[in-house]
Amino acid sequence: MAEQQEEQVNADAGQAEPNLDEEVAEVEVIEADSLADEYKRQAEENHGRYLRAQADFDNFRRRTQKEKEELAQYASLKLVNQLLPVVDNFQRALQTSGGENGEAGTFAKGVEMIYRQLFEVLENEGLKKMEPVGQPFDPEHHQAIMAVESDEHEEGIVVEVVQSGYWLKDKVIRPAMVKVSG
Repeated sequence: MAEQQEEQVNADAGQAEPNLDEEVAEVEVIEADSLADEYKRQAEENHGRYLRAQADFDNFRRRTQKEKEELAQYASLKLVNQLLPVVDNFQRALQTSGGENGEAGTFAKGVEMIYRQLFEVLENEGLKKMEPVGQPFDPEHHQAIMAVESDEHEEGIVVEVVQSGYWLKDKVIRPAMVKVSG
């Protein structure tokens, strides 16, 4: 009988070991699944970061390209601004010339030719002169220096240009100084 009990104990012990191995294997599978889920979550998180970084880089590239194009478009802005007083002086000289008699007339024609040539160069760079007379006053394009009474124009209409305003391509580089009907 002692042998039977010993065999029974040995048999029970043999059965207990496989159950323990199965439990350990089951715990390892659960831990492996948990680790796999964690790695999958981290991979998805990293992929999301990658996509955001790629989108940020694309936006940066587009923004810098736009800035580069704008810089190239308005590269001559400083030069044109420096030449505008010269253009103004040419206009004043032409307005005060004494007409077309003798030397004064020849001088005026020469100055006018130089003025046209200079202005043509500036126009080729994208400069356009504003023609605001008869247009409604716009504070983004005009600088009102005086309000005058006018029978010809309604209130708020530009009646006279005191100093010309200019566009460089589509940007106002100097507003026109104007008199506005009041």
